Amino acid sequence: MRIRAILCYLCLASLAGGLAFAAPPGQIRVQVNTVSIFATVRDKHKSIVTGLKQDDFQVFEDGQPQEITNFSADSDLPITLGMLIDTSGSEYYMLSAEKDAASRFYGRVLRKGDLGMVMTFDTDVDLLADFTDDRAVLNRAINRAQINVPVGGVLVQGPLPTSGTGGTNFYDAVYLAAHDKLSGEAGRKAIVVLTDAEDTGSKIKLQDAIDAAQRTDTVVHILLISADGGDQSVAKRLTDETGGRMIVVRNERNLEQAFDQISEELRSQYTLGYTPSNKSHDGAYRKIKVEMKDKEYSALARRGYYAPNY
Repeated sequence: MRIRAILCYLCLASLAGGLAFAAPPGQIRVQVNTVSIFATVRDKHKSIVTGLKQDDFQVFEDGQPQEITNFSADSDLPITLGMLIDTSGSEYYMLSAEKDAASRFYGRVLRKGDLGMVMTFDTDVDLLADFTDDRAVLNRAINRAQINVPVGGVLVQGPLPTSGTGGTNFYDAVYLAAHDKLSGEAGRKAIVVLTDAEDTGSKIKLQDAIDAAQRTDTVVHILLISADGGDQSVAKRLTDETGGRMIVVRNERNLEQAFDQISEELRSQYTLGYTPSNKSHDGAYRKIKVEMKDKEYSALARRGYYAPNY
């Protein structure tokens, strides 16, 4: 199934023009009075910290302390996970290794109650497998990922580009995964992107992709796969703002290790919930900061959310 970015043109144009867009089902406003945060805690040696209690955390919204009313350290909470694979020419020499590692990753990380999907992006965005708990379906979808642009003057395997814009639609892919697919899902939601983070063809801006992830409560992790490091500033901004991780992968040897780190992140999260002291339903963006009382520890969590607008 092909998701054409052009079909979202009016919505994307509105976002690019700064117009407000209605919150879809499944985003944070489903629980109007509760803000949920998923946090991973590491020590000064970057090791995952488990066994913490509610009193170990502090949460601030726009600088104001908030009372944590819900807390869980259950690492088995179901997760809905999207895998986005860059199939532009820049990934030509790594794609085979990416597909093998991605299949093994899904085999390790998905448990009963979890769902996964697979999308690829280049000059278009393709949905290769919709949400499913069938690992065989996910593996077949990953194996269908194909480079879709000319390499060295020869068109390698894959359907011809049809969007008419050219380039790599990285931001469009993140937006569509979050806004069109994950908005209707509940619980923990995450996207893992394999890319060099160099966008050359999207209709929307980076901030719009970030907004879509924040509005749908989606954490974005990026495996930055590039011999020269890729666009680290873009990848770091997208992951930092959504509470995810950026890991630089320069060769095949690092790829499996990077997937292991993301798997550990996904299975070692604390769930924090609070009722905002700011009761306004103004649709405004509110900054979140999660701090640890033990300053030897640091928490990785999303940096904000959009208040309901009604």
